[in-house]
Amino acid sequence: MQDESRKAAAASPAGAGAAAAQNSVHSNGQYVTQNGHNPTATPALQPQFETRATSPAPSQTPAIVREQWEGKYEFLLSCIGYCVGLGNVWRFPYLCYRNGGGVFLIPYFIMLFVTGVPLFLMELSLGQYGAAGPITVWKCCPLLKGIGIGMLCVSTLVCLYYNVIIAWTFFYLGNSFQSPLPWSCDALANAALCGNRTAGNGSMGKTLSPTEIFWNERVLGVVNSKGLDDPGPVRWQLALCLLAAWIIIFLCMLKGIRSSGKVVYVTATFPYFVLIVLVIRGATLEGSLQGIAFYLTPDWGRLANAQVWNDAASQIFYSLGIGVGGLLSMASYNKFDNNVIRDTLIITTGNCGTSFFAGFAIFSILGHMAWRKGVPVGQVADTGPGLAFVAYPEALALLPGSVFWSILFFLMLFMLGVDTLFGNMEGITTAVLDEIPHLRRNTLHKSLFLGTLCFCFYLMGLLLVTNGGIYWFTLIDSFSTSFGLIIITLFMCIGISFFYGVNQFCQDIIDMICHCPPWCTKVLLYFKACWVFFTPFLLLFILTYIFIEMYNTPLHYGTYVYPRWGKALGVCMGATCCLQILIWAIVAICKETGTLKDRFQKAIRPLNSWRVNNLNSTGRVEEHVEPERVEAPFTVTLTDMDFTAMSWDAGSLA
Repeated sequence: MQDESRKAAAASPAGAGAAAAQNSVHSNGQYVTQNGHNPTATPALQPQFETRATSPAPSQTPAIVREQWEGKYEFLLSCIGYCVGLGNVWRFPYLCYRNGGGVFLIPYFIMLFVTGVPLFLMELSLGQYGAAGPITVWKCCPLLKGIGIGMLCVSTLVCLYYNVIIAWTFFYLGNSFQSPLPWSCDALANAALCGNRTAGNGSMGKTLSPTEIFWNERVLGVVNSKGLDDPGPVRWQLALCLLAAWIIIFLCMLKGIRSSGKVVYVTATFPYFVLIVLVIRGATLEGSLQGIAFYLTPDWGRLANAQVWNDAASQIFYSLGIGVGGLLSMASYNKFDNNVIRDTLIITTGNCGTSFFAGFAIFSILGHMAWRKGVPVGQVADTGPGLAFVAYPEALALLPGSVFWSILFFLMLFMLGVDTLFGNMEGITTAVLDEIPHLRRNTLHKSLFLGTLCFCFYLMGLLLVTNGGIYWFTLIDSFSTSFGLIIITLFMCIGISFFYGVNQFCQDIIDMICHCPPWCTKVLLYFKACWVFFTPFLLLFILTYIFIEMYNTPLHYGTYVYPRWGKALGVCMGATCCLQILIWAIVAICKETGTLKDRFQKAIRPLNSWRVNNLNSTGRVEEHVEPERVEAPFTVTLTDMDFTAMSWDAGSLA
């Protein structure tokens, strides 16, 4: 009778779950599913897993099917659009000539291949394998759930100020339809200013150009603010532009990747068309070769400067969007068997190639502008927003058909900004939807959540469109992606390499690439070396330099030097992001049982549900859903009947 009940239990779904669970013990104590890492069973553990498999959890919680990209190119274009942003147009060219011209490419590409590409692959692989957002994906190592929370904090700060750039772009785009352009010397309001500047520069000193006056007075209103503690009133023109920007983002993301995946066909390709046109047009301008020569002429002595290496690393992080959660979220909507290594190489190469190519477009125009003014190229460009909204408009105003070129240029800036914001917003929404799954089922609730999120960002962003908003913009921009982002990526690299296991992670990547070409396995050896040694070492070097520079260098915008309390506020922003790792690690350890060492070991083990989400992928039906890991200790009490039954079984076998 008992033998029949045992056979029935083995044939039941629960028994099947037990068999699947039996095959889910990895040699290092991690739980893995039947899909592949160690299919051999461990007989000694079979009774324990049979006891746990009787839980009806898999049948009680219906799986929520996640969306997937409808086409391969939607994911590639979304990632390229996310990575290729405003930093490629203004930040890379400026850093290049500030750090020795062409010699900057040497540390830039070293940082790309040692930190950028390995961390990019790690994020894409983690998101695609776990099919989850930045928070839920850390079921692979519950101790590090704070990394996902920290990514969410960084992404929130970036979204808060990044859409302000799009609002500025809207403002310039609207004014570009005037002829002559309102910031050009041809405008009647600037005639006297341009005449005074050309006549009296020697005695009057540096005189503001029409583009600088338009930027500071008409756009920012910064001349009416004394500093960080004097923001002043909201500028209603910018407030309307910011509202329009958030409405566009809301509409494009309303249906998730089904809508944003279609939008990127335009927003990700149009900037390349504009850059090609600008390169061709710039090459025909007088003085363009002077700008190109300045762009590519190397200054070998700069390689010994730590600032050059820090700028190269910061540009890689800024441009590729590593550690913000956008890459991880977009990869979570991939099919399970997508070749993530191939995508990584395509996207990173395309992004950095775009930065290098944009340099030719920018410096050919800046060379022409320097020729017109009779000054060195190094004196006509500035960093940050000043380069995009002062130097470029001034250069565009000097071109024949300036209205057309201005419209084209600011349309390009709009497309670049929108694509990057898509990725950042996707990281936030995916993280929340994964933590609150019922929002995925209800379209109305999902739309209300997205609308509320965009509206809250709009209200918080109003501080950045006041007269003193540029001071707050610079503060958030300087500290949101500074040391906090480096610490987050450092712990992500260490956690995956040493807690989850670098060998296990490489095996996961091979499992995803069903027909893994030989070159993929060879390339993984290089990535493994980077994840374990080279990347953490370089990140620690960059982090050390950032702290030294942050302590010794005052923060300033133009001639305004930030007060100590303002800089402390920026440090608190960065610290809030990275402290999430410590806070949630303590929470994870407190949830476990046993000694401190036991708690730690349990907290770094993947949950059984870590691989459940892969059931949504095509061709994975052979996997079985396992219940959540049960950490509570349990005992099995044997009675005389158990021993009698065992003797009867032995007699029958004889």
